[in-house]
Amino acid sequence: MSSLLLLHGLGANGRVWDRWPQPRLAPDLPGHGSARALPAYTFGSIAAAVAETLPVRRDVVIVGHSLGGVLALELASGRYGVEVERVIALGVKVTWSDDDLGRAGALARKPVAWFDSREDAAARFLTVSGLRGLADPDDPVVDHGLAEADGRWRLAMDPGTFGVGAPGMRELIAESRADVVLARGERDPMNTDAELRALHDQVVTLPGLGHNAHVEDPGALSIR
Repeated sequence: MSSLLLLHGLGANGRVWDRWPQPRLAPDLPGHGSARALPAYTFGSIAAAVAETLPVRRDVVIVGHSLGGVLALELASGRYGVEVERVIALGVKVTWSDDDLGRAGALARKPVAWFDSREDAAARFLTVSGLRGLADPDDPVVDHGLAEADGRWRLAMDPGTFGVGAPGMRELIAESRADVVLARGERDPMNTDAELRALHDQVVTLPGLGHNAHVEDPGALSIR
């Protein structure tokens, strides 16, 4: 029987999968939630850290959102001692301009921002994670994404995670030892059907859903 591993996107945490119907593993990625920070963030360093925490290493099916989708493909390469059967990479941004990379790099270099109220910190978390309008400020995913010290609040996320860079999707798909499906919400502004189909021959578009399709409709990608 396969084990289901769910990998969240940049800025979120493992609690984003709480409403999913299937039994699953849903860890926090390094630098998010309660997971430890890394000295530097690359797709390889993050995938290696995730692999170290897995209680199962064979017959794994991975659903990854955005950054998590890239990491799913990285893990499916076989370089990390994990045998992956299938990857569903949802909402991955596959085209990166110099401006995109510049903005991400600038965010990675910013110091941690502290807030005087949980309300303000929660609002920032919902923006950074892309969950504004999809999760309430008192949702467990928000609590897990915040840290408090001396009456002030910050995001639990390490800003350095923004500097992970652009994925080499064509190479990752070619190197995958697993069956790969690229998925996107029909309304996702991060990618297009044409971009995904130029990379791979298995593409699924989820009608009416956006970038966080796995939150909008947890049943849309149910793994049977």
